Amino acid sequence: MKTNNEWNKLHEEHELAYLKADVCLGSPQSFSLEEKREICEQMEATTNSIDAALREDFESLPPKAQDMLLDMLCASGCMSPEWWKSTLLGEMPNSPDDLIEASRK
Repeated sequence: MKTNNEWNKLHEEHELAYLKADVCLGSPQSFSLEEKREICEQMEATTNSIDAALREDFESLPPKAQDMLLDMLCASGCMSPEWWKSTLLGEMPNSPDDLIEASRK
């Protein structure tokens, strides 16, 4: 599991990447195409790092705790159940019926 310091570092890097994007959106003429590309890459990289860390911490839990946590997160209203399952389990719905079934869980 990640320590608080590790999570704080990931969060700070993520926030910085998105702050740079906001600044760029406010004054796009001030950035070269290469700088804009780097900002987009930083946003994607920091998001992927956080998702990987979430998955790693989730996978370190015992199966029963994983089930309980996933149920709680899906019911929280923060993000969709599909997002949580995709992020933590790598599961993507295959059909509209799968989406309906997932929303009932």
